[in-house]
Amino acid sequence: MRIWNLKTVVFLALSSIILLSSCNKMGKGRSAEILYDSIVIHKEVPLLSVNDTTLPYADVNISFTYPVRFRDAESTERLQQIFKGTFFGNTDFDSMTPDAAVEKYLDEYTERYQSLSNMFYEDKSRLDGKTPVWYWYYMNTGNKILFQNDSLLSYAVEYSDYEGGAHGSYRITYTNINLIDLVTISEEDLFIPGYYNKLTEKIVESLMKDFNAKIPDSLLMRGFFTIDDIVPNENFWLSEKGIHYSYNQYEIAPYAMGVIDVTVPYSELTDILLPESIVSKLFLNKK
Repeated sequence: MRIWNLKTVVFLALSSIILLSSCNKMGKGRSAEILYDSIVIHKEVPLLSVNDTTLPYADVNISFTYPVRFRDAESTERLQQIFKGTFFGNTDFDSMTPDAAVEKYLDEYTERYQSLSNMFYEDKSRLDGKTPVWYWYYMNTGNKILFQNDSLLSYAVEYSDYEGGAHGSYRITYTNINLIDLVTISEEDLFIPGYYNKLTEKIVESLMKDFNAKIPDSLLMRGFFTIDDIVPNENFWLSEKGIHYSYNQYEIAPYAMGVIDVTVPYSELTDILLPESIVSKLFLNKK
């Protein structure tokens, strides 16, 4: 069941055209001819069965963009399967239609949230009848295309929520797809064996430039936990210029520093890139 409002209908009418046009620009005019659609949901999920808007609820926003046409039916199904798997994070959704997957995802979140009702009443009792404010939750998730050409597609899935405590959380995860073979791309697909230490050094060096640090240990003065934490983490996306890594909250630095982004240009990776990798073929072996 697709759920939308008037603004969503207008958005859906334009989304495929806008996404395809923007991806063509990112791929310098080369289009993989992927047609996209989107499901956008905004819902206030009540914690309690009582119809009272003054009581806690979860503000839920889901925006799922997915392919609806690519090459042939089999290729479209495979590409859509990757999108569902990376967005919902559960293989149980792979065989579902996008509409059914979004509905199941929302139902599961609703069930988890509403299961807190007994705890709510217990906390309220301890507060002498005052409403505990930490039961107002939110959850926002969506995906967006970052780069696309005939052979490569990179996109991000962003997720943020609040589930009590001092603050909410945010994370971003990336997926890179070889559009020729319709498989996801890992670090091992890009770099020569034994790449890990050299790639680590290059990431640290790029962070030093970004944070104006003269030596690696200077990053500790900028707020990073330890230098040993800064390693390749498979959370990257690919563009024409380089590989872009992200480190989520608490991964290498405190919550207050947010997500740490770092880019390593391909020109600095030539000694560890596989000659037959998709990056080498697309961006380094141009005549």
